[in-house]
Amino acid sequence: MELDYIRQKITDLRIKKGVSEYKMSLDLGHSKSYIQSISSGRALPSLQEFLTICDYFKITPLQFFDSENDEPILINELIEKVSSLAPKDLELLISIADRLRVP
Repeated sequence: MELDYIRQKITDLRIKKGVSEYKMSLDLGHSKSYIQSISSGRALPSLQEFLTICDYFKITPLQFFDSENDEPILINELIEKVSSLAPKDLELLISIADRLRVP
């Protein structure tokens, strides 16, 4: 996997979350230019920092590297919300998802 994938994925997730490079850097406890240096290719996060970034987005490393899933943040949010539903409600959601699925 190319290093550009990691940089681009962090950028894409950050934009989808609606947070600036500056704010994300500060939220992670770094200088204001930390995320910008990753996005521009001047730096890469350490393994520990990568895991912290995944936690920041509330996704797993597996979801981060899943190139077929463009919306890992939204999917995790959905899973979190449906995990406490009653079985009948889950069945209803499944039928709705089946109906909305585009062949």
